[in-house]
Amino acid sequence: MAAVVRNEEARRLAGTVLRILVVAAAYFVTGRLGLLQRVIVAGAVVTPLWPPTGIALTALLLMGPRIWPGITLGALAVTWSIGQLTPVDAGIMVGNTLAPVCAFLMLRRAGFRLDLNRLRDGVVLVFLGALTGMLVSATVGAGSLVASHFLPASRFWGAWAAWWAGDAMGVLVVTPLLLVARRARWPRDVHVYRWAEAAALLACAAVVTLLVTTTRMSLLFLVFPVLIWAALRFQLAGAAPCVLFMSVLAVLAATHRTGPFAHHGLFAVMVNLQAFNGSAALTALLLAALITEQQSTLRRIQEACEELTEVVARLAPGDNTRRQRPEDPR
Repeated sequence: MAAVVRNEEARRLAGTVLRILVVAAAYFVTGRLGLLQRVIVAGAVVTPLWPPTGIALTALLLMGPRIWPGITLGALAVTWSIGQLTPVDAGIMVGNTLAPVCAFLMLRRAGFRLDLNRLRDGVVLVFLGALTGMLVSATVGAGSLVASHFLPASRFWGAWAAWWAGDAMGVLVVTPLLLVARRARWPRDVHVYRWAEAAALLACAAVVTLLVTTTRMSLLFLVFPVLIWAALRFQLAGAAPCVLFMSVLAVLAATHRTGPFAHHGLFAVMVNLQAFNGSAALTALLLAALITEQQSTLRRIQEACEELTEVVARLAPGDNTRRQRPEDPR
């Protein structure tokens, strides 16, 4: 019996270690991708969109808090790939680990559901998971730079704001997409018009986003009708990929100073970019959650009405009841 218990514990430990390594690898890969579009804000290297925060929070939501070492290992690997490790990097890694852990604890305390089928889930993910949780990484990271004299104290708030916005956008863009992908199934018995509408949405999103991110006119607002269409008709499964696609193209245009971001200073570019990304993510996520909640409520009402109809049919006196009653063999 003791041997069986030890084998079971060994299997659990091996499974936990494997999950930690997978999280670290995913963090590292997405971190390297995020660094491809890094900018210098107030003397600090930041990214307008930092996908590893979304990876880390999703991993904690799906696998539990025991995989937190994977976040630290991933952050260490990303930092090591940039250059030689310094004492300030330790503070940054601590902040990058604490932020998603704090966000996870707040979401669990608030009763967050992974299905994102309630408006409340969308609200707490935005305001607790993204906007509040990522205050930790921004504060610890920018504070470590100031404490190590890599960043003047007068530039703290500029670096802090850019850091916080990039980490928050990683949660808003990546986490909903991963949560909806985990329960995605190939649809069955879907009418052909549904596929045609999905193809039209994809084409429209691509055309509109390419147009507004390449022209110098300020037309970024044109993506919102597309996002509303995606959320109303396909909920999070349609809205989340659209937000990711639009955010990536907007980040590319901003970092290369093209389209509506041309001929603007770095501060104006970052403000406009984060305002666009944040507004797009908030619109898609909250509207999709609202529509999903309404549809779920409607289904429950319909099921309750059907059950009530069956009960009334069984209890109501009349010819139907008498016909269902077995005849007396005498």
